[in-house]
Amino acid sequence: MPPRLTGGVQFLAGLLALFALAGGLAACGSDNSGSPDESKVTVFAAASLTEAFTSLGRKYEAENEGVTVEFSFASSSDLATQIYQGAPADVFASADVPNMQKVVDAGMADGEPEEFAGNVLEIAVPKGNSGNVRSLSDFSNGSLRLAICDLAAPCGNAAGGVFKKAGVDASIDSYEPDVKSVLTKVELDEVDAGLVYRSDVLAAGGRIESIVIPARDQVVNTYPIALVNGAGNPGGGREFIDLVLSDRGQAELAKWGFREP
Repeated sequence: MPPRLTGGVQFLAGLLALFALAGGLAACGSDNSGSPDESKVTVFAAASLTEAFTSLGRKYEAENEGVTVEFSFASSSDLATQIYQGAPADVFASADVPNMQKVVDAGMADGEPEEFAGNVLEIAVPKGNSGNVRSLSDFSNGSLRLAICDLAAPCGNAAGGVFKKAGVDASIDSYEPDVKSVLTKVELDEVDAGLVYRSDVLAAGGRIESIVIPARDQVVNTYPIALVNGAGNPGGGREFIDLVLSDRGQAELAKWGFREP
């Protein structure tokens, strides 16, 4: 009996030693000092900012050797939810004020958000415009295949505002998660028309055609940007925001169809 007890104690001691070793290795592999990770800047940005921000990210990396800018592009409503749930981000750039306000109200914004751009919707149609779409009134035509963003997304909310101003009872077939998804459906000729931002029309180049919405029916989306509370690299995040707000940043945004806020 005593030898069996001794073996059990030795086995337990061995397990404890293994746990201690694993804990030590984990400690060596992680930084518990709370110091910022200055090797990357994580930016959560509205899908419509993809081209402009990707270009600005390259500029930032070129001027900050050894630093990478990692982007997460999606609907602002989805990104705001992810930040609220604790997703790691240094910067949040929203396609509208209400979704930024959600982050502010949750105490997740470090400082006051700053407005940096504006955007408006246009009607996007496939090359050749086989549906013969001419104006917003065609969005009430039930025989056409029509797409807009989900109403919770800024581009969907703006579309609702545009239809209201124009007095159009829209008949929508497809509600997409973000503006790039609407654009893709138009490019693939899966719909006869969709509402996308001016910036996305320019990003698509000659792959689609577009129809300008009259100013009287337009809804202008204002884009705010903010540092996220608890950012892993607050210094880098602030520098990226400064680049967006700078003359160079504003020129890049203008190139992609954004207007001043």
